[in-house]
Amino acid sequence: MKRTTCLLLSLCLSAALLTGCCKTCQTASYGLEGKTHSAVVAADRFNWWGKRHFGVLEQVADGDVDLILVGDSITHGFDNAGKAMWDKYYAPRNAVNMGFSGDRTQHVLWRFDHGEIDGISPKLAVMMIGTNNSNGKDNTAEEIADGIKAICAKMRTKLPKTKILILAIFPRGAKPSPQREKNAKASLLASEIADGEMIFYLDINDKFLTADGTLGKDIMPDLLHPNAKGYQIWAEAIEPTVAELMGEK
Repeated sequence: MKRTTCLLLSLCLSAALLTGCCKTCQTASYGLEGKTHSAVVAADRFNWWGKRHFGVLEQVADGDVDLILVGDSITHGFDNAGKAMWDKYYAPRNAVNMGFSGDRTQHVLWRFDHGEIDGISPKLAVMMIGTNNSNGKDNTAEEIADGIKAICAKMRTKLPKTKILILAIFPRGAKPSPQREKNAKASLLASEIADGEMIFYLDINDKFLTADGTLGKDIMPDLLHPNAKGYQIWAEAIEPTVAELMGEK
């Protein structure tokens, strides 16, 4: 029944975009019409990644999911260095970890096209993605933002009752750098679609940095991935917002 409902909603959205009859549906395109760069074109990574994808499909099969965390290796790490925080904050909320090491925005789009959010209706999706798109000249800040927006558009279509919390892409590298600046710009551009009703934006990056912008190895040993302390900072920083958006306050 849920799959049928999602199909009908998708057909309704397509019709509305063509006819211009639905202002709410129109906004779900987020200005992405005609864009075909790599960050918005769904792509898979079948190796170990496929096994994790099928594992997520098994987790969501019964539809009992209230919270999803979407992202790359930084989110994936809640299975490892961040497990204590996962067990404390997220496991009790029927959460599914949809973080995949190495993922870029296009890989999340592929996963969402292939069943990971079918048949579920979580209260909240927490998403932090894009740092892997920012390597070298792979994608511009504008393209990364497009990728984040495309994921949100996908969720708004497939999960119309789910609130989305976009997290600013976390800082990387010991000191401020062009790559950090690119990610910060991408995050701000993506935040433009936050409407305070179904899509929200939160930047907790200052929690990881010293006053002069230094990222310490005591929080992220490789200056990219949090350790247990880093995951604690992350989980505690977003907890008030997560609780509020899940209707627990």
